[in-house]
Amino acid sequence: MKPILVTGAAGFIGYHVARRYLDEGLEVVGLDNLNDYYDPALKQARLDRLADYGNFTFVKADLADREATSRLFETRRFPLVVHLAAQAGVRYSLQNPHAYTRSNVDGFLNILEGCRHAGCEHLLYASSSSVYGALAKIPFTVHDNVDHPVSLYAATKKSNELFAHTYSHVYGLRTTGLRFFTVYGPWYRPDMALFLFTRAILAGEPIKVFNNGEMQRDFTYIDDIVEGVKRIGAHLPQPNPLWDPRQPDPGTSRAPYRLYNIGNNQPVQLMRLIEVLEDCLGKKAVKEMLPMQPGDVPMTYADVDDLAQAVDFRPHTPIEEGVEKFVRWYRDFYRV
Repeated sequence: MKPILVTGAAGFIGYHVARRYLDEGLEVVGLDNLNDYYDPALKQARLDRLADYGNFTFVKADLADREATSRLFETRRFPLVVHLAAQAGVRYSLQNPHAYTRSNVDGFLNILEGCRHAGCEHLLYASSSSVYGALAKIPFTVHDNVDHPVSLYAATKKSNELFAHTYSHVYGLRTTGLRFFTVYGPWYRPDMALFLFTRAILAGEPIKVFNNGEMQRDFTYIDDIVEGVKRIGAHLPQPNPLWDPRQPDPGTSRAPYRLYNIGNNQPVQLMRLIEVLEDCLGKKAVKEMLPMQPGDVPMTYADVDDLAQAVDFRPHTPIEEGVEKFVRWYRDFYRV
């Protein structure tokens, strides 16, 4: 069988997705540039675990490097490309905009070009719940208009969806975008709230609680994300014969293009997350209440009906179970 390409394989989601395919005996080529946006040692630790598999090959490259990306697609053929590499982080995008256009726009274009010329059967790529931006209608559905992002990160993810649609329409490339909702779990990113809270509480330091704790997030456990990726990866997008240009549906197209939300479809108050974390750690948090930060939104809430209809799956892991598993991993990995 031809290998699956997983970009961002040393990242949080990419690592878990690659492991799932490897555990099933499939060959995986994992690509990552191992940048220092957060602790490279954590990325290397994930990569070391993947390297234990005989069916894993690692390629160190920057997707924004057009020549390096072209060489990758010239030397291998990938029926499925799972594109998870990106410059992440909403707040970081406000201070470092060029990092986002380089990785999330230039890098994504290079992936599209590689898939087009190499005859890829399906490009599955990570979008984000952040594309919903200032939308007040909840729950968020892929059939909503999302033309009002509130961060540069969100704008680059929206651009990915637009680029993908263009390649689906012009070249017939099958593309599926997955809008992830606040993913968490073992091997988590150190820049995310749950990780930061855990580290601070154990150290006896205050945690920063934005919007005075009134934010709600559709926290989605990593195993649910991986299951969704696996099922959608095997589900080739088809043109929607009922698509009407007079009333265009943003989530489908006349082209082989689809969008899906992957979220727990059960928003949790930030203060409830902190309570669960305190219970798992056996220690109370010292809270520093702060206003909403630029680029943040008060609530995320995924409508996953399209996902369920397509592949008969809905994320379902409760926050109590997911946080406990994360804390168990954190204590083991950091020997706390």
